[in-house]
Amino acid sequence: MDIKSILIANRGEIAIRVMKTARRMGLKTWCFQTPQEANACYISFADEVIRIPEESSATLIFLDLEAIIRYAKVNQIDSIHPGYGFLAENPDLARRCDEEGILFIGPSEESIRQMGDKNEAKKLAVAVGLPVIKGSDAPVTSLIEATRQAFETGYPVMLKALAGGGGKGMRVVRDARELEQSYNMTVNEAINAFNNGAMLIEKYIECPRHIEVQILADRYGNAVHLFERECSVQRNHQKLLEEAPSVALTDSLRTAMTDCALKLCKAANYYTLGTVEFLLDKQDNFYFLEMNTRIQVEHPVTEAITGLDLVELQICTASGEKLSLEQDDIQIKGWAFEFRVNAEDVQANFAPNFGIIDEMIFPVSPHLRVDAGFTAGSVMPALYDSLVAKLIVTGKTRDEAILHALAVLKKARISGIKTTIPFIKATLNDPDFVAGIFDTSFVGNMKQLYYQEKNEERAASMIALQAYLEDMEKIESNCIESSGVTPWITRMWNKII
Repeated sequence: MDIKSILIANRGEIAIRVMKTARRMGLKTWCFQTPQEANACYISFADEVIRIPEESSATLIFLDLEAIIRYAKVNQIDSIHPGYGFLAENPDLARRCDEEGILFIGPSEESIRQMGDKNEAKKLAVAVGLPVIKGSDAPVTSLIEATRQAFETGYPVMLKALAGGGGKGMRVVRDARELEQSYNMTVNEAINAFNNGAMLIEKYIECPRHIEVQILADRYGNAVHLFERECSVQRNHQKLLEEAPSVALTDSLRTAMTDCALKLCKAANYYTLGTVEFLLDKQDNFYFLEMNTRIQVEHPVTEAITGLDLVELQICTASGEKLSLEQDDIQIKGWAFEFRVNAEDVQANFAPNFGIIDEMIFPVSPHLRVDAGFTAGSVMPALYDSLVAKLIVTGKTRDEAILHALAVLKKARISGIKTTIPFIKATLNDPDFVAGIFDTSFVGNMKQLYYQEKNEERAASMIALQAYLEDMEKIESNCIESSGVTPWITRMWNKII
């Protein structure tokens, strides 16, 4: 299908990312300007802007399937790219695009529906011989059934929302006493997030590594893998940083895992980009987890080690082009990390910290790529996720990439909001992480979640003391005629600075 224009039905850094590639490919780009983010940074990257009226602010355009289709039709836009999140894995969007003659830049409705249903995906994985985790083979829809299934599976178990994704709708239950409360909480969370309270119950694998394989396929049965990504540094099942390749995989284990990913892809008649996720236990046994039918947040690390533009490949394969790549054409070149800089206060248990970004500076480096959805002066809205920017750092080896990352973060500055940069620094200074000895329990076991450079500590002390001095001056002027405290503090202040 020959396309000339593309509507990015998303926002933030992924909208910018898609627009950059689309423009380079000669495609006219369109985006939405919403009442919630009227001055959003991504708007300036589009060729054309569709302004959503203020009265529509009660309904987010990015979740309004029919409105997206309607705007594409009215403006005669050829294709829609959903990015990630929102409607990216909604089979009805793919179906409606097909009905209206609009290219959906993603896989078919059937693939999205099958892989989006964790139970159906698991059945297909079993049918083609992939190793799977012991557990329910049908959706669990009642506490009575959950109790029976958990007993048969054996504690500890993992409750997983059937329609879940992004780490939501998941909870570990370690014994029967926890089941009722955990089941009810997880069902409510799943209903709120996915409008579907059905669960799967699986044996919980203690402290696994989370490895995912990037695959790419065309509409003619050709498929290749683009190696793996390590995604084990997580908090509450939410990824905080990723790297490629994985330090945990031997050549033989990598081959076995990528072969399984391609086998599933071909069995599902899958085309375009997709990600097959696995858990790897302490004995190097791996198990199929799920398949994501969209571009991933962490796709840049795969681009960094392969030299390929995944968005371009996604657009080309979705539009019907045949794969020009053979597996032997794709080689691992170096090492890459992606650090998710989120607007969160690490010292307050990663609480969201939205507001105005006063300053945002990252150093210029041949080893650094910045995918950001905001600039200095931007407002971080509480309505959306907390991702500010992604820092992709490369090196010839893992050790070199870590050194480059430490150098980048030492010069990075963001003010006005608190971010996860101190956590990233703490991770890169953790001996176990540097040695490659970590799994999904890593964050929960960290002794220090927050790291400051010495000059940062000194600056923080000076700011705190200055604030204290200002408070003392107010007290003096309002309540005290004279005090011996102020001269002493003044001398101390002069000594420090």
